[in-house]
Amino acid sequence: MADIRKRNGAKGITYQVRYPSKATKTGYAYKSFATAKQARAFREDSSARNTARPRNSEITTIDQAVQRWLDVCEHEGRDGRDPVSPATLAVYKACASIMRAYTWEPQLHELQSTDLVAFRSWLLKEYTRDQAKRALSCFHSMLIEMVTQGVLTTDPAARVTIQRSRYQEPVEIPSIAEVKSILAAADRLADHKYKYISQPWQRYRAMIYLASDSGLRPQEYLALPTADLLERGVRVTQAVSRSNRIEVPKSPAARRYLPVSTDVLGMTRHYIDRHEGPNLAGLVYPGEHGGHQQYGHFSKRCWRTLMTEAGLVQEKEIDGEKRLENLYTPYSLRHFYASMLIADNKDLKTIQERLGHVDAAMTLNVYGHLIKERQAKAREEDGGILGRILSKDASCGVMPLNS
Repeated sequence: MADIRKRNGAKGITYQVRYPSKATKTGYAYKSFATAKQARAFREDSSARNTARPRNSEITTIDQAVQRWLDVCEHEGRDGRDPVSPATLAVYKACASIMRAYTWEPQLHELQSTDLVAFRSWLLKEYTRDQAKRALSCFHSMLIEMVTQGVLTTDPAARVTIQRSRYQEPVEIPSIAEVKSILAAADRLADHKYKYISQPWQRYRAMIYLASDSGLRPQEYLALPTADLLERGVRVTQAVSRSNRIEVPKSPAARRYLPVSTDVLGMTRHYIDRHEGPNLAGLVYPGEHGGHQQYGHFSKRCWRTLMTEAGLVQEKEIDGEKRLENLYTPYSLRHFYASMLIADNKDLKTIQERLGHVDAAMTLNVYGHLIKERQAKAREEDGGILGRILSKDASCGVMPLNS
């Protein structure tokens, strides 16, 4: 039977709950709260605490649970999926170090939602919002794995999340005029009088046109095999991973077919027919040594030059030194493609499938503001709501006369 004791100590008045626990030698565990209301809520939640007790006595601490989660991700794969890539595992290990840096008072099976709320507060105080969100998501993933493993029967972090910040800026999307400038710049570089400039840009131009016309991720067109260049479009079956290896896409949704215009396909086939260098991986756009191009090299050698040629750079002062920074990233062409789908009134499901998103929520998270703007324009709303309730003869500030 749990009881509440009022304490007056260095932290002022607190309320201590003593409750049964098989994890301690005395048979009891203790937890303190700032208010009596919190203490009563914890005591009355005994049913949830009982169902959270471990069925696997080998894992009792959070550190043990985190290590077991990492082992499953690396060697077995969670929930029947493939093991994660080395790059993803490195991200998980970084999150695991954050989890272990926190001082956890309760044992694994004693975790309550209040403990996760405290952990969330600590994360937001000590780390950036993105880091905090990633670490909390990994902790939630670990708890779900413990439920799967039979260590826990409930997930106390189910409703504890970190939402996207309302101050987060929407993605930067180039205008139609700016994309035309980008394509014209690629044309000029590919037709340059000096061969050492024009030769690599025969390849880069075809890549830029395809990216604009299909919405492919850079990692996808860098790893595009010739077998996936079809009669009227392209098929996505592989991509360059974070560890710079060609692998299958991260999710089944990324495996997709994308229609591409005849002119862009013709440009790409023209490049393939005239490519004379090695092509060890059988790719549409191989690198100089026959393997795939690395994203970092592509970003520096191609994209930076392209932005400068198109005049899409701005001067910024960094550490007291003025530098030219690109207005857009290679992903901006993908954002432009999505914006054009929205402008063409494509439905949400079609946009999601074309972009290779796992679910519609991801699509709305990135492009929801564009969809809302398009819907408002389609309805031709004449601002506000007063026009619906005031007579057409009444002007603003003048009430209509009653007869």
